[in-house]
Amino acid sequence: MAMLMSITALSVDSMIPALGQMTKDLNVTNANDIQLVISAIFFGISFGVVIYGPFADSYGRKKAIYVGVSIFLLGTLIAIFSTSLNMMLLGRVIQGFGSASCRVVSLAIIRDKYEGREMAKIMSLIIMVFIMVPALAPLIGQTILLFAGWQAIFWFIFFFAVAGVTWMHFRQRETLAFENVRSFSFKPILYGMIETVKHPISLGYTFASGTMFGAFVSYLSSAQQIMQVQYNLGELFPIYFGILAIAYGISSYINSKLVARFTIEQVCFFFLVLQSSLSLTFVIVSFFNGGNLTFELFYFYQMANFFCLGCLFGNFSSMALQPFGHMAGLATSVITSIQTLLAVLVGGSIARLYNGSVQPMIAGFFLCGAVTLFIFLKLRSQSLKQKS
Repeated sequence: MAMLMSITALSVDSMIPALGQMTKDLNVTNANDIQLVISAIFFGISFGVVIYGPFADSYGRKKAIYVGVSIFLLGTLIAIFSTSLNMMLLGRVIQGFGSASCRVVSLAIIRDKYEGREMAKIMSLIIMVFIMVPALAPLIGQTILLFAGWQAIFWFIFFFAVAGVTWMHFRQRETLAFENVRSFSFKPILYGMIETVKHPISLGYTFASGTMFGAFVSYLSSAQQIMQVQYNLGELFPIYFGILAIAYGISSYINSKLVARFTIEQVCFFFLVLQSSLSLTFVIVSFFNGGNLTFELFYFYQMANFFCLGCLFGNFSSMALQPFGHMAGLATSVITSIQTLLAVLVGGSIARLYNGSVQPMIAGFFLCGAVTLFIFLKLRSQSLKQKS
């Protein structure tokens, strides 16, 4: 399950070092257009996550994985043989739509087999892999580029996915009990969407998390241009990228300790204020330095920024799901879909503003943080009024 769930992260992060080479090979005239190779996969995921949950409840967990991975492999082949950016983006969207099954259905399989403390142990393994894959994937991509073209990275991802689904086929039994089988229908999805978007608190936290995730997507989309090209890190780029990923993973772990001592609202408020203040400070500093920062200052900012983000994403998702205990699985799919689609729109828009300086991205992080803080305070005010 950890291997299958890491397919998306591998598909995103391992490609980042290859974006420069892909720009030339695909004849991309506007350098910012190549950023779409990263955001396109999230666009596909946003539509896939609402389908595979109900499909897995009807036809079985393993069949849903088979269908999703098959679609993912088709998208990978399209990307491999792409001769234009449009063809590449089509492959990436299909990749995202297919890989969504791995995330949604793997969690369902784990929940079918375990609960409570045992499930927590399994999820600890998943989290460990989530930390390792973004840290190692760019290094894997960069290493492959030393010996072959960017197509070889896609072939690596292709066989990684094949190995994962083959392992599952032989080692994992079907976990959907016969009495839990439901008939497949789009009506529950539609009703779930309506119920979710009609709940103001849940919708608010969904937009808050989507906005912050959008800032993160803007970083993923422009990281290669900023760190590898602008700061001239070259082949050292994957190492610096990986360290930031580890910082994010560490903050996620620390967050689990903080929410045991403080309320989720207190933790979110603290890190939202810190993130917004930090971003505003560096926007001002960059303004007085011609829109740029020294690499040391930029990297320090990103380390601190990622630490804040790691303490926000999971908390917002938890608060968005809180009202839907009666339909947690469907609500998770709907909320994740809205979050991801919003993140693509926000993150893609910010990344497209890249002009050879880090100022647009830092300003984007500030605006996303400020908007999220505003939404958060508004929601807390509404919640306190309801309680009183």
